[in-house]
Amino acid sequence: MKTPIAALAVLWLAACTPATPDPAASTPEATPAGSVADAVPAAPASVAEVVDDPLAVNQAIDEVLGDHVRYEAVIRQLQRAVAANDTAAVAALVNYPFVTVRDGESLRVADAEAFVREYDRIMTPPIAEAIKRQKYSQLMVNYKGVMFGNGEAWVNGICKDDACKDVDVRVVALQPTS
Repeated sequence: MKTPIAALAVLWLAACTPATPDPAASTPEATPAGSVADAVPAAPASVAEVVDDPLAVNQAIDEVLGDHVRYEAVIRQLQRAVAANDTAAVAALVNYPFVTVRDGESLRVADAEAFVREYDRIMTPPIAEAIKRQKYSQLMVNYKGVMFGNGEAWVNGICKDDACKDVDVRVVALQPTS
Protein backbone atom coordinates (compact mmCIF):
# COMPACT_ATOMS: atom_id res chain seq x y z
CA MET A 1 0.00 0.00 0.00
CA LYS A 2 1.33 3.43 -0.92
CA THR A 3 1.80 6.06 1.70
CA PRO A 4 0.15 9.44 1.10
CA ILE A 5 3.58 10.93 0.34
CA ALA A 6 4.39 8.16 -2.14
CA ALA A 7 1.05 8.77 -3.81
CA LEU A 8 1.85 12.49 -3.92
CA ALA A 9 5.25 11.72 -5.49
CA VAL A 10 3.44 9.76 -8.21
CA LEU A 11 1.15 12.78 -8.74
CA TRP A 12 4.21 15.01 -9.02
CA LEU A 13 5.77 12.60 -11.50
CA ALA A 14 2.65 12.61 -13.63
CA ALA A 15 2.37 16.39 -13.46
CA CYS A 16 5.96 16.81 -14.65
CA THR A 17 5.57 15.08 -17.98
CA PRO A 18 5.30 17.69 -20.74
CA ALA A 19 2.13 17.43 -22.79
CA THR A 20 4.07 17.92 -26.03
CA PRO A 21 7.78 17.95 -26.70
CA ASP A 22 9.35 21.39 -26.52
CA PRO A 23 11.74 21.85 -29.44
CA ALA A 24 13.62 24.50 -27.47
CA ALA A 25 14.12 22.14 -24.53
CA SER A 26 17.51 20.64 -24.01
CA THR A 27 18.27 17.36 -25.67
CA PRO A 28 19.75 14.19 -24.20
CA GLU A 29 23.14 15.29 -25.54
CA ALA A 30 22.94 18.16 -23.06
CA THR A 31 22.89 15.73 -20.13
CA PRO A 32 26.28 14.87 -18.72
CA ALA A 33 27.35 11.25 -18.77
CA GLY A 34 26.37 9.55 -15.55
CA SER A 35 23.49 11.88 -14.77
CA VAL A 36 20.58 10.53 -12.78
CA ALA A 37 18.26 12.14 -15.35
CA ASP A 38 17.83 10.85 -18.89
CA ALA A 39 17.80 14.41 -20.25
CA VAL A 40 17.78 17.95 -18.98
CA PRO A 41 14.24 18.38 -17.70
CA ALA A 42 11.72 20.50 -19.50
CA ALA A 43 9.17 22.57 -17.64
CA PRO A 44 6.02 20.67 -16.72
CA ALA A 45 2.90 21.21 -18.79
CA SER A 46 0.98 21.89 -15.61
CA VAL A 47 1.18 21.17 -11.93
CA ALA A 48 -2.08 19.95 -10.49
CA GLU A 49 -1.48 21.16 -6.97
CA VAL A 50 1.14 23.14 -5.09
CA VAL A 51 2.02 21.50 -1.82
CA ASP A 52 3.43 23.76 0.90
CA ASP A 53 5.09 21.19 3.12
CA PRO A 54 8.86 20.95 3.64
CA LEU A 55 8.54 17.49 5.21
CA ALA A 56 6.72 16.24 2.11
CA VAL A 57 9.47 17.72 -0.07
CA ASN A 58 12.13 16.03 2.07
CA GLN A 59 10.32 12.71 1.89
CA ALA A 60 9.84 12.98 -1.87
CA ILE A 61 13.55 13.73 -2.35
CA ASP A 62 14.49 10.82 -0.08
CA GLU A 63 12.19 8.41 -1.96
CA VAL A 64 12.90 9.56 -5.50
CA LEU A 65 16.45 10.97 -5.52
CA GLY A 66 18.24 10.13 -2.29
CA ASP A 67 19.39 11.96 0.82
CA HIS A 68 17.35 15.18 1.09
CA VAL A 69 19.96 16.77 3.37
CA ARG A 70 22.45 16.90 0.49
CA TYR A 71 19.84 18.31 -1.89
CA GLU A 72 18.61 20.89 0.58
CA ALA A 73 22.16 22.12 1.20
CA VAL A 74 22.75 22.70 -2.53
CA ILE A 75 19.32 24.31 -2.98
CA ARG A 76 19.96 26.75 -0.11
CA GLN A 77 23.51 27.49 -1.36
CA LEU A 78 22.17 28.20 -4.84
CA GLN A 79 19.50 30.57 -3.53
CA ARG A 80 22.02 32.46 -1.37
CA ALA A 81 24.58 32.70 -4.17
CA VAL A 82 22.03 33.95 -6.72
CA ALA A 83 20.62 36.48 -4.24
CA ALA A 84 24.14 37.77 -3.54
CA ASN A 85 25.00 37.76 -7.28
CA ASP A 86 28.00 35.60 -6.33
CA THR A 87 28.89 34.28 -9.77
CA ALA A 88 31.75 32.08 -8.54
CA ALA A 89 29.57 30.44 -5.87
CA VAL A 90 26.83 29.70 -8.43
CA ALA A 91 29.43 28.37 -10.88
CA ALA A 92 30.77 26.02 -8.19
CA LEU A 93 27.34 24.36 -7.92
CA VAL A 94 26.92 23.63 -11.64
CA ASN A 95 27.62 20.32 -13.36
CA TYR A 96 30.06 20.60 -16.29
CA PRO A 97 30.07 20.54 -19.15
CA PHE A 98 26.89 22.60 -18.89
CA VAL A 99 24.64 23.10 -21.89
CA THR A 100 21.69 25.46 -22.21
CA VAL A 101 19.91 27.33 -24.98
CA ARG A 102 20.03 31.10 -25.32
CA ASP A 103 18.57 33.11 -28.18
CA GLY A 104 17.72 29.87 -29.97
CA GLU A 105 21.30 28.62 -29.96
CA SER A 106 23.05 26.01 -27.87
CA LEU A 107 25.43 27.49 -25.32
CA ARG A 108 28.04 25.01 -24.08
CA VAL A 109 30.00 25.95 -20.97
CA ALA A 110 33.06 23.82 -20.28
CA ASP A 111 33.92 24.82 -16.72
CA ALA A 112 33.30 27.22 -13.83
CA GLU A 113 35.60 29.88 -15.29
CA ALA A 114 33.60 29.94 -18.53
CA PHE A 115 30.35 29.94 -16.53
CA VAL A 116 31.43 33.08 -14.67
CA ARG A 117 32.29 34.77 -17.98
CA GLU A 118 28.86 33.86 -19.41
CA TYR A 119 26.96 34.38 -16.15
CA ASP A 120 24.78 37.28 -17.34
CA ARG A 121 23.73 35.34 -20.45
CA ILE A 122 22.98 32.21 -18.44
CA MET A 123 21.47 33.65 -15.26
CA THR A 124 18.87 35.91 -16.80
CA PRO A 125 16.70 38.05 -14.50
CA PRO A 126 13.67 35.71 -14.83
CA ILE A 127 15.79 32.65 -13.96
CA ALA A 128 17.41 34.45 -11.01
CA GLU A 129 13.99 35.58 -9.75
CA ALA A 130 12.57 32.05 -9.98
CA ILE A 131 15.49 30.73 -7.92
CA LYS A 132 15.29 33.51 -5.31
CA ARG A 133 11.47 33.32 -4.95
CA GLN A 134 11.22 29.53 -4.75
CA LYS A 135 10.05 28.28 -1.36
CA TYR A 136 11.72 25.05 -0.32
CA SER A 137 8.36 23.81 0.92
CA GLN A 138 6.90 24.15 -2.60
CA LEU A 139 9.64 22.51 -4.65
CA MET A 140 8.53 19.97 -7.21
CA VAL A 141 10.44 16.67 -7.19
CA ASN A 142 10.59 13.92 -9.80
CA TYR A 143 13.15 11.44 -11.10
CA LYS A 144 14.77 14.20 -13.17
CA GLY A 145 15.50 16.30 -10.10
CA VAL A 146 14.21 19.20 -8.07
CA MET A 147 12.51 21.97 -10.03
CA PHE A 148 12.52 25.68 -9.27
CA GLY A 149 9.64 27.86 -10.48
CA ASN A 150 8.23 26.63 -13.78
CA GLY A 151 11.41 24.80 -14.73
CA GLU A 152 13.83 27.71 -14.84
CA ALA A 153 16.33 25.76 -12.71
CA TRP A 154 16.85 22.09 -11.89
CA VAL A 155 19.09 20.40 -9.34
CA ASN A 156 19.86 16.68 -9.54
CA GLY A 157 22.35 14.04 -8.51
CA ILE A 158 25.24 13.23 -10.84
CA CYS A 159 26.42 9.62 -10.46
CA LYS A 160 29.98 9.14 -9.31
CA ASP A 161 29.95 5.33 -9.53
CA ASP A 162 28.45 2.70 -11.84
CA ALA A 163 25.69 1.81 -9.37
CA CYS A 164 24.82 5.49 -8.85
CA LYS A 165 25.05 5.00 -5.09
CA ASP A 166 27.40 7.98 -4.72
CA VAL A 167 26.21 11.23 -6.29
CA ASP A 168 27.20 14.86 -6.43
CA VAL A 169 24.18 17.15 -6.17
CA ARG A 170 24.53 19.84 -8.83
CA VAL A 171 22.65 22.40 -10.88
CA VAL A 172 21.85 20.57 -14.13
CA ALA A 173 19.65 23.12 -15.92
CA LEU A 174 19.14 26.88 -16.06
CA GLN A 175 16.69 27.66 -18.81
CA PRO A 176 14.12 30.21 -19.89
CA THR A 177 10.57 28.91 -19.69
CA SER A 178 8.71 31.42 -21.83
